[in-house]
Amino acid sequence: MRELRQVDRVAILSDIHGNLQALESVYQDILKKAVDGLVFLGDLIDYGQQSNEVVRFIRDDVKIPVVCNIWGNHERAILLSDFSCFSSERGIESAKYTQSCLDEDVKDYLFSCMDESGESTFPLENARVLAIHGSREDAFWKSIEQGNVRGNYDQYDIVLSGHSHLSHFFSLYYDCDNPRYRNKKRVAFINPGSVGQPRNHNPNAQYAIMDISSGTVDLRCVVYDIKKAQSYFADEKINGFYRDRLAYGI
Repeated sequence: MRELRQVDRVAILSDIHGNLQALESVYQDILKKAVDGLVFLGDLIDYGQQSNEVVRFIRDDVKIPVVCNIWGNHERAILLSDFSCFSSERGIESAKYTQSCLDEDVKDYLFSCMDESGESTFPLENARVLAIHGSREDAFWKSIEQGNVRGNYDQYDIVLSGHSHLSHFFSLYYDCDNPRYRNKKRVAFINPGSVGQPRNHNPNAQYAIMDISSGTVDLRCVVYDIKKAQSYFADEKINGFYRDRLAYGI
């Protein structure tokens, strides 16, 4: 990974979840948008049946510099064999199945090229950015939500988070000692949604582009071959729930 200080447009991806078809379509869309860097907010693996292929695509085929690449709760659970926080038995079964399928070179990438803490702080232009899979309350298992951000973020300018599979872009204004800005500090919160398993009733692959200079955020949805992605769920060890939900964005 390379720290980028002089960038204009950053693509933010989260929760790919072993869905290579969705990732490939998103990457082709990114290539059309003059993006300078990529941020990955975790959960590259699990649920979908191509976790190895997703990791290798990012490792071998992605040519845009990676600004940030952090673990999500699925990397943590699978790589550390800690399944205690899953809310359902099918989630545990899926994670254990994915664990049994991960190749050694993929595990090496997940350990060596991702931040195991689930969060990272870095500068972009003059902004101080926090990337976190979940929230300050729990970096892996608790999402930032509008109305419940779960923690204090007044030391940052931009907060990027995932985990919920629900996209958002909103701002909070914290009290501070800065008369020029009427003693308020703006913090922008961005969740790009899920590339590989969206849950906002839109089944298309979702990510975000942040334009640093203009301060704008484009929450994007990209059509991909959902039926092809579903076709990889051939092994009966995996609950069909994770296959079927792809068609509905739930």
